[in-house]
This record gives sequence, C-alpha cells and structure tokens, in this order.
Amino acid sequence: MIAPPRPERDEYAPSLAGYVARIADHEDVVAVLADQVAQVGERFERMPEARGDYRYAPDKWSIKQVLGHLSDSERVFAYRALRIGRGDTTPLPSFDDKAYATEMRAGERTLADLVGEWRAVRQATLALFRHLPASGWQRRGVASDHTISVRALAYVIAGHMRHHFEVLDTRYGG
Repeated sequence: MIAPPRPERDEYAPSLAGYVARIADHEDVVAVLADQVAQVGERFERMPEARGDYRYAPDKWSIKQVLGHLSDSERVFAYRALRIGRGDTTPLPSFDDKAYATEMRAGERTLADLVGEWRAVRQATLALFRHLPASGWQRRGVASDHTISVRALAYVIAGHMRHHFEVLDTRYGG
C-alpha cells in the first residue's frame, strides 16, 4: 500500500484543519495510525484505575470519557471513510460528541475495558485503510454539510488522537 498524500484544504471542513495539521508532510498517515496503538497502550495500561475518573475541571470529561470519545469519534470517521471510499454519495449527518460522551457511561467501565474497545476500533480502521484501493483514497463525499475526502478522514482520525494526547499532557498531567 502506498501512503496517501496530504489532503488539500478543499478536502475537509475548516474545523478539521487542526487535526490534519498534526500529521507532518513526511509522515505516512497509515503508519501513524498503527503506531498510535502502542502509544495508547503505553499511556493507559500503566495508569492507575482511579486516575481514569480524573477531570481537570468539573465541566470537563474524565480521562475515561476522553478514551471513550476517541473510540466513538473514530467509529464515525471510519464509517464515513467506508461509505465515501466505496462510492456512496449520500450526504452523511453530523454527530454530537458531547451527547455520545454522556451516553457511553465511561465511569461504569474500567480503563482496561475502554482501551480494549479502542484497540478493536483501531484495528478495524487499519484494516479498512490498508485494503482501500488507490481510487478510494481520492473519493470525496459530504459529511456534516462539508466536502471531505477519504484521505482527509485518515488524517483527521490520526490528528484527532494527537490532539487529545496533547490535551491529556497539558490539562490532565499526562
């Protein structure tokens, strides 16, 4: 598989630019996605269970909710990549990540369980991208009322993870 080139600015909504920018020009986005599996393990497998409920402010997500959010968001972004990559031109709706976070009931789960779920989601995402034909990477569709390409979705997924790791480092103390 040849890594897809960086998406152009017209391949994603302006609100996603920060995620795309977190992947350097020289990086293979699929390799970044694969490398993040080990990074999640390193970060969360050594974390004490009680730390999972930590919030840096009362109105912010707990560490467990952040991890659940990463799974939920990746599912949505990968589903969009699947649909668009297979040539489906049906416009895809937005999703309310805050409502999803409330419904996931992360506080009732262990960190290990949430990590296991995220890993399963990521393995499915990797399988999708690793077996996507070259023509699929270029396809564009509409999601959340904006044009988006499959390759942009791969960059968004990888960059979204990096964004939340940065937030964990700066706001949650690692």
